[in-house]
Amino acid sequence: MINPSLNIAALAAELSRNIEGEVRFDDGSRALYATDASNYRQVPIGVVVPKSIDDVVATIAACRRHGAPVVSRGGGTSLAGQCCNVAVVMDLSKYLNRILELNPDAKTARVEPGCVLDDLREAAEQHHLTFAPDPATHTHNTLGGMIGNNSCGIHALMGGKTVDNIIELDILLYDGTRLTVGRTDAVEFDLIVTEGGRRADIYTRLRALTDKEADRIRRRYPKIPRRVSGYNLDELLPENGFNVARALVGSEGTCAVVLAALVRLVDSPPVRSLLALGYPDVFSAGDHVPEVLAHQPIGLEGLDDRLVMDMDAISLHPEKVELLPEGGGWLLAEFGGHDQHEADAAAKACMDALRQSDNPPAMKLFSDAKTQKKVWKVRESGLGATAHVPDKKNTWPGWEDAAVPPDKVGAYLRDLRRLLDQYGYGCDLYGHFGQGCIHTRIDFDLETEAGIQTFHAFLHEAADLVVSYGGSLSGEHGDGQARAEFLPKIFGEELVQAFRDFKSIWDPDGKMNPGKVVDAYPPTENLRLAGFQPVQPLTHFRYPKDKGQFSQVVLRCVGVGNCRQHHGQTMCPSYRVTREEKHCTRGRARLLFETLRGEVITDRWQSEAMKESLDLCLACKGCKGDCPVKVDMATYKSEFMAHYYQHKRRPRQAYAFGWIDRWAALAAHAPGPVNWLAQAPGIGGLIKTVAGVSSQRRLPRFAPETFRHWFKHRAPGNAGKPAVMLWPDTFNNHFHPATAKAAVMVLEAAGFQVHVPERQICCGRPLYDFGMLDQARRQLRRILADLRPAIDSGMPVVGLEPACVAVFRDELVNLFPEDEMAQRLSRQTCFFSEFLIKEAPDFPFPKLARKALLHGHCHQKALAGLEHEQALLDRLGLDWQDLDSGCCGMAGSFGFETDKAELSAQIGELVLLPAVRNAPPDTLIVADGYSCREQIGQLTARRGLHMAEVILMAMQNGETRNG
Repeated sequence: MINPSLNIAALAAELSRNIEGEVRFDDGSRALYATDASNYRQVPIGVVVPKSIDDVVATIAACRRHGAPVVSRGGGTSLAGQCCNVAVVMDLSKYLNRILELNPDAKTARVEPGCVLDDLREAAEQHHLTFAPDPATHTHNTLGGMIGNNSCGIHALMGGKTVDNIIELDILLYDGTRLTVGRTDAVEFDLIVTEGGRRADIYTRLRALTDKEADRIRRRYPKIPRRVSGYNLDELLPENGFNVARALVGSEGTCAVVLAALVRLVDSPPVRSLLALGYPDVFSAGDHVPEVLAHQPIGLEGLDDRLVMDMDAISLHPEKVELLPEGGGWLLAEFGGHDQHEADAAAKACMDALRQSDNPPAMKLFSDAKTQKKVWKVRESGLGATAHVPDKKNTWPGWEDAAVPPDKVGAYLRDLRRLLDQYGYGCDLYGHFGQGCIHTRIDFDLETEAGIQTFHAFLHEAADLVVSYGGSLSGEHGDGQARAEFLPKIFGEELVQAFRDFKSIWDPDGKMNPGKVVDAYPPTENLRLAGFQPVQPLTHFRYPKDKGQFSQVVLRCVGVGNCRQHHGQTMCPSYRVTREEKHCTRGRARLLFETLRGEVITDRWQSEAMKESLDLCLACKGCKGDCPVKVDMATYKSEFMAHYYQHKRRPRQAYAFGWIDRWAALAAHAPGPVNWLAQAPGIGGLIKTVAGVSSQRRLPRFAPETFRHWFKHRAPGNAGKPAVMLWPDTFNNHFHPATAKAAVMVLEAAGFQVHVPERQICCGRPLYDFGMLDQARRQLRRILADLRPAIDSGMPVVGLEPACVAVFRDELVNLFPEDEMAQRLSRQTCFFSEFLIKEAPDFPFPKLARKALLHGHCHQKALAGLEHEQALLDRLGLDWQDLDSGCCGMAGSFGFETDKAELSAQIGELVLLPAVRNAPPDTLIVADGYSCREQIGQLTARRGLHMAEVILMAMQNGETRNG
C-alpha cells in the first residue's frame, strides 16, 4: 500500500526537475514494472531510469525528502519477488551499464550495476579470463542484480558464488551517505573509527553485532557451497577479514544501492570437454555426484527424465535430446583445459574411474564445441520445457532453489519427490547438482484460497526437509518474500533478529526495498494470480495451445527476460536499440496481463500504453522462436490492434500497406507510368506523404511484367512429373519476379512440374500488423477454396517469401484450428529450401566457388530454423557465413513508415548492414525475405539474392563452364 501522506505528484515533479534521466509515474510504466520473474506483483509508485550516478544520488535524495521507499532493479529476472515493490523503482540497466575498467594483470574489473554479465565475460575472454558465476540468464542479467541476489550458475563450481568474486563495492545509502567498502583489516578499522562520522558508526555497530553473534553464526550457518539464504554476517567474522562488501552481497537492495563494483576475474579454460552420464533415474544420478566431483569438473549439472519428456511433448530441441546417453537421469560434467587434449584427458580419466564402479553409467564424451552447445541446451531449457506443457497444469517458482550438501543430493531428491507426491504436485527436477542446488517449477495452485493454503503448508514442510539435510532455502535465487518467512528454521530467531539489526544499521528508516528478507511479506501475500479473474474476451485467433483463452495467453510469459538480450538471437529488435522494457517481449507481455487484469490499466483494448508498446513491435516472430516459453507477440499484436481499431479509423499506412496486393494489381496495368510518378520530384513526395512513407525511403519499383504474366505465357515444363504448387506472393510477383522465375527453373531442373494458383490471391500477411483480421480471415477462406484440389491431392505448396509461408504454417491454424483443410495446407506448405532438401535429396546441385553471407528471415528462423538453408549452401559448395544479424529492421511496412524508418535503420545497423558493406564485392548476400533484400538495397550499395537465384546462378555457371 502507498503511504497516503506521500505526495506522489510533488515527488514526480521534483525528480523531473532534478535528474537528467527519465521519470515515469504514468499508469503504463507502473504496470510495466509491477512484477519480475516471480509469483509476486506489487505496483510501484513510479519508475526512474537514471542516466548517471548523480541521477541515482538525486533520486535517493528526493525519495528521502518525501519519505518514499526505493528498490534498485537490473534485469528484473528475480524469482523471489526482490524486484517488485510499492516503491520508486530505479531501472539501472538502460544507461548505467559500462565496464569502467578491466585490468587483466590484476584479474579485476570495475563495472557499473547495469553492466550485463556477458558483456563483461566477453571482454574478459579476450584475456582468457572470466567472471565465474554464470546464471542461466547470463546473456541479459546485470552485475548489480547478481550482487543483490548472490547469483551462482554452472561455473560457480569453478570460481564460487558472486560473493566470492567481489572485492569492493561503491554504495549509496538512503540517508545519502556514499561509501566504498571491502575487506577491512584491524589498522583500517581503527582509522575509520578514529575519523568518526556515519562510516565509523556503521563499522562500529557491525563489529558489535558480529562479536555478539559470532558463535551462533559459526554454529548455525550451513556449511555448504550454495548457502545463499540470509544476510552474509559470516563475512564479518575476523577469520573472513571483516569484509563489508561481501556482507552486503545477497542483501537484495534492502540495505544500499550499488553504484559500482570491483570484481575478481578468474582464468577461463580456453577449451572444454563435456561428459554426459546416463543413470537409471535422477536419484541415482544424485547419488553419484561425489564420484564425479572427485575429478574436479568445472561444471556439474543434473536433470531427470521428466524434463526430457516435457521437452518431447512441446517438440523442444528433439535433435539435441537424442544426444544424451541412455538413461532416466543424467549428469553433465564439463572439464576444462589449455587445449583439447588436456580437457579430453580429464574427462577420460573420469570415465575410466566410473567404468570401474559397480553399475557404471552410460557415457558419451563430446569434444566438439558445437555439439557441446547443443547438449547444454537440453539442461538450459528447464524453464521453457516445464512452464507450459500440453495437458499439464502451468508450473511456477516458489520452491525452485533449495540447496543441500552435494553428497546428499540423491537422498534429498528422493525425499523431495515423496513430499511432492504427498501434496499431489508435479514437477521436473534439474539443477546444479555439483553444488547441491536443485531447481524445479511446481504446478502450484496460486489462484484459489484453498490452493494457496496448500502451497503454504507445502513450503513449511519443504523448508523442514531441507533444514534436516543441513541445507539452505535458497542456493542461488535469494529469499525475497518467497522464502524469508522460513529463515528462522535455518538460523533461529536470534540470528533473524541479527538480520533485522544488520538492515537497521544501513537503513534505519526501513525504506530500502522493504518487506524483503527481514520483516518480509509472507509468501502467500502479493501473489500475482491470487484472485485473478480476468475478462474472457472473444478473440479472432483461437490460441489452441493456450486452452483457447486469452487469459491463459497473458500468463505465458514467465519473466525470465531472454528478450532483453543484445545479440545472439532475433528478439527483440526494437529493445536492442531502445533498451526500453516496454519494447521487449516481456514488457509487452506484462502490459497485456495488466490490460486484461484491468486494475492499473483500466481501458483494456483501448489502452494507449499497450498501443504505444506494441507500435514498435516489428511482428518479426523472433519471440516465437527465441523465447523459452514461446510467447508470440506478433500474434498478440494483431489481436490487440484488431480490438483497438474496432471503433476507430486506422492510420493511412494501414490501407497503403495492408492493401498492397490491391494497389499492386492496379499498378500492374501500367507499371511504367506508376514508377515514373512515384519517383518524380514533388509527386513522389506527395505519394509518400499520403501513404505515410518516410521521405528517407525509396518507393519500390514495380516490375515491367509480373511473374504470373510471365508464367502464363511460357511453355509448361515437366509434364507428368511430380507436381508442386509455387505460391506467387505479392512481392515476388509484382516487384521481384526474377526470384519466382528462378524458383521455377530450379524446381523444374530438380524434376518437378510447377503449378501456380489460377488467380492471384494475397495470403494477407500485410494485414496482420494493423489488426485487419476480418479481412485476413476472408482471404484465407478464399485461398482454402481455391487450393482445395491441390490440398486434396496432397500437392506440396512451396513459398518463396518466408512471411507468406509463416501465414500458412502459423496464422492459418491459429485462426482455423478445427478446419481440416487449414491443417492440411499448413502441413503441405514448405519453405523453398526446406522443400528442396526434403523432396529433392538426389538433385545434383552444381558447385559455386564463391563466398556468401547468409541472413535468415525472422519468420523462417522462428518456425523452421535455417538448417535447410545452410544445407543448400553446403550442397552448392559455397564458403558461407551465417550472420548473427537478428532482424533486418524492415519487417514489411515497418521500415517504410514515417515514424519508424529511423529505428528500422538503427536495427539494421546493429549487425546486418555493416556486415554487408564490409563484405568483399564478390561475396553473395543471401536473404530470402523481400523486406530483408529491400533493407539491404535501400541502405547499402549491395543487392541481396534469394536462395532460388543463387542456385540458378550456380546452374548457369555450370552450363557456361560445360558449354
